[in-house]
Amino acid sequence: MVVNHDSLPVSRLTPKDRRDDYDVTNTVKVSSINQVRAAVGRLFRAAYPTASFDLGWMAFHDFRLLFEGRMPGYQGCDTVYHDRQHTLDVTLAMARLIAGHERSVPVPDRLGEYRATVGLITALLHDSGYILETTDTAHQNGAEYTLSHVSRSAAYLRDYLPKIGLAQAVPIATEIVHFTGYEKSLDEIELDDPKDSLIGHLLGTADLIAQMADRCYLEKCRDRLYCEFVLAGIAISDQGDGFKLVRYQSGVDLLRQTPAFYRDTALRRLDGYFSGAYRYIEALYNGRNPYMEVIDRNLRYLEHIIEIGEWPELRRNPPCFTVKDSAVSATNVLVNSYLNNIRNSPVVLGKA
Repeated sequence: MVVNHDSLPVSRLTPKDRRDDYDVTNTVKVSSINQVRAAVGRLFRAAYPTASFDLGWMAFHDFRLLFEGRMPGYQGCDTVYHDRQHTLDVTLAMARLIAGHERSVPVPDRLGEYRATVGLITALLHDSGYILETTDTAHQNGAEYTLSHVSRSAAYLRDYLPKIGLAQAVPIATEIVHFTGYEKSLDEIELDDPKDSLIGHLLGTADLIAQMADRCYLEKCRDRLYCEFVLAGIAISDQGDGFKLVRYQSGVDLLRQTPAFYRDTALRRLDGYFSGAYRYIEALYNGRNPYMEVIDRNLRYLEHIIEIGEWPELRRNPPCFTVKDSAVSATNVLVNSYLNNIRNSPVVLGKA
């Protein structure tokens, strides 16, 4: 008998109970393409019993090739924060949001299998823009594309979707992917149908809640996201006048600013632009929301650490899922080289 974990109550896990590369319910290994594909497939078939999941299955297959460096023309995923686990975690959250929505609304208001398929495939490929092409010799790490990765992901979707028979979905997918980023103002995203906008809201919600509910979110921000921000020129940016603007002095400094990011940016999106779409999860868990519960726990613990200054308490060292065996070490080498090159530049501390 196949057990659908998304129809079962969520136990109240303590932080030490949950495994580092498992989802918030500790039932799906979100570093495993096979496990996430199976979980997403169950949710899809439960929501649309007469529909085929073949396109979804194919997208997972192609996702594997792309992220593992076996897709012709691409080097594979080498970003240590936005790794394979991150994308799979987001895709699982997206499937749960869609399933929760379909259970919560009358039949005429449901999204339907086509939009669900487009939304899930877009979730799988929402960070494809980080992946370097084999001909790209100007960049050493995909994180260098952070500021343009969403547009690059849209370009990948524009090329990929017609290959699997979804050419008509290109105008939608290439817009809704921008709900996961900051390259385009959310007010500038152009969608005519409210249901397409809703799919975008679910996608943007999934991207935020999955990463912030990661068991090792705090360590990953300090040790991995900061590195990506350095390589992207976000942590320290060129002002064009010989000065460098330092937004984040270190991984610890990034964490110090994380509570403000959640209050001022993440919540504004979740409760404002995305209209509280995270609540659709609750239809699967008897009114509870495991993602928001874990996010609250992560942030309360972070605020405690900030207050007492005991940063060594954040000592988890989670696995990293990229094409490189020692991706974190290799990324640190690049970061140190970058920092050494600008060490003698005058700096301005603050925010842009």
